[in-house]
Amino acid sequence: MVLVLGDPVRHAARRTAGLALGGASAFAELGFLLVAVPALAVPPLRERVFGAAGAIAGFERRRIEGYLGQAGAEGCTGHRAVQYLGVRWVVGGLGAGVLLLVLLGAVSAVIMVAQVLAGGAPGSFDAADGLDWYDPFTFVLFGTLLVFLTVQGLIGVAELDRRLARHFFGPTARELLRRRVSELTVSRAEVVAAVDEERRRIERDLHDGVQQRLVALGVLLGRAARASGRTGAGAPVDDLLRQAHEETGRALLDLREVAWRIHPVALDSGGLHPALEALAETAGVPVRLVYSLAERPPGAVEVPAYFVACEAVTNANKHAAATRIDLEVSRTGSAIVVRVGDDGVGGADPAGSGLSGLARRVAAVDGVFTVDSPPGGPTVVTAELPCG
Repeated sequence: MVLVLGDPVRHAARRTAGLALGGASAFAELGFLLVAVPALAVPPLRERVFGAAGAIAGFERRRIEGYLGQAGAEGCTGHRAVQYLGVRWVVGGLGAGVLLLVLLGAVSAVIMVAQVLAGGAPGSFDAADGLDWYDPFTFVLFGTLLVFLTVQGLIGVAELDRRLARHFFGPTARELLRRRVSELTVSRAEVVAAVDEERRRIERDLHDGVQQRLVALGVLLGRAARASGRTGAGAPVDDLLRQAHEETGRALLDLREVAWRIHPVALDSGGLHPALEALAETAGVPVRLVYSLAERPPGAVEVPAYFVACEAVTNANKHAAATRIDLEVSRTGSAIVVRVGDDGVGGADPAGSGLSGLARRVAAVDGVFTVDSPPGGPTVVTAELPCG
């Protein structure tokens, strides 16, 4: 039986000791509050009061963790510590009252047992004599009731102590919200990184697989066309081979464009600055590039910055009839600003597929995307991308 009941008995004894310690500390906390609360009105003493309240609250946190099994407590300071002590001493007082009842019950039991062992009459059941307070019937009935009430009282006070600790020592609703936002930010960044990695993998597969097969097919068609010409085959066959060879070249161009849209390889080889220089050289419209970043931006910012610049330059070239494009990349505080302006006809629709896709890319990194394109121009596309 000792093996079976040993752990529960030790557990109950530990909790009772914790409640006894908490009951004693409640009176000290009441005395502290009587002195500390008026002192809060004196600014030079306020920090000392908060420091002392935090130290007392820390003692209570360790007591609850050690004796009552409360886990995850972080502690509290400042006004929150004073508020905690203002409620905590009441709970501790209740615990002290329950323990006092236990003590009174134990003293009564000792007196009763001592009376019986001394050979004295514990009482009479004669209606005329009445019942003594130490009658066996009275002792058993009210003693059992007292034991039940005190045990429930101890359990209730311990639970109150734990709940109070969870409320004050645990994170506030604002802190929980801040943590949740932080977790979502990290998880979103991980998703963006995973998507970028998957784009790189798809680009590599297209480049190393499908594109190489198309190149080989184009070479074979070229050789077939040349061989057909040497053997004097009919013109229709030569024509078909020539068209197939040309179509293979166009398919390769389309494939390279698709692979670039999945992930621009130029960013991996040189970074944003060389990639933008290459974009300016092949734009088909004069592009003035002003790049003032001292260091290479993070990859999560570099990719949307490049796509914003590339899409804006492409739109200005294809749809705006622009004769000049200004592309600026700078840093403002902790954000990288990409600004693309042109002297075209304006009227760009921010809800269009291209610009709305850019807006989603920028929003994925907590950026701000704006399009200013009145009819008649000019058009200015701006993306602010936080990177710190």
